[in-house]
Amino acid sequence: MFYHNEDTNNKFSMKILGIDYGRRKVGLAIGENGLSEPLKVIQVENFEDAVNRIEREIESEKPDKVVVGVSEGEMGEESKKFAREIGAETFDETLTSRDAQRLSMEAGVSRKKRKGMEDAFAASIILQNYLDSFRP
Repeated sequence: MFYHNEDTNNKFSMKILGIDYGRRKVGLAIGENGLSEPLKVIQVENFEDAVNRIEREIESEKPDKVVVGVSEGEMGEESKKFAREIGAETFDETLTSRDAQRLSMEAGVSRKKRKGMEDAFAASIILQNYLDSFRP
């Protein structure tokens, strides 16, 4: 849709935006050279606001690809709809929020920072798992 690099065979040379979609907060991570890192968390009012705000982030970041984490159930269906709206690929995100909490605690991230960036950490785990799925 608005991606700049058509060479999808080499995911490690691409700039990829990872998204952990939520109804009130959307976590973003950026991946380059095969490594993902948390970027930010965006507060949203509703589905349409999320689509509009993320489309602006995509225009700003200019990623080659966008990946949205998808869970099971109703939220998973909403995440798939969100991914379709922004022209993104989907990837399984089962358990990433719990993983993000555990890993940030193990890394000594303060409780305040953890709370504010939890969704970005989850987006980073989704994106890193996506990138790792292409490793031999």
